[in-house]
Amino acid sequence: QVQLEESGGGLVQAGGSLRLSCAASGRTFSTGAMGWFRQAPGKEREFVATINRRVGSTVYAPSVKGRFTISRDDASNTVYLQMNSLKPEDTAVYYCAENTRAPWGTPVTKSGYDYWGQGTQVTVSS
Repeated sequence: QVQLEESGGGLVQAGGSLRLSCAASGRTFSTGAMGWFRQAPGKEREFVATINRRVGSTVYAPSVKGRFTISRDDASNTVYLQMNSLKPEDTAVYYCAENTRAPWGTPVTKSGYDYWGQGTQVTVSS
């Protein structure tokens, strides 16, 4: 069983930065994608970014492209989300997720992921 644990959330002013971490443990896979999603109050969970651990390819949502960067540390089974130039509309609970079915893919939908973390709150004040 895979466990994913997010950390690094918090309160930051608009224009500031945060770095989220997602540590994977248990029966983790070295291939497939690790993704970040977010869910604001009253809204659907939406895709933010993903990285394929085999080839390093990345995909970003248009709303965060150029501001957020996803990266990975294979040695520690950790994926990061560096968030810069944060905006109040980035406020949400951020979740990491693991895909184990598509070794070469970078899924951008919730259904493309098999395991989820509990989430970490990010609040951006104006």
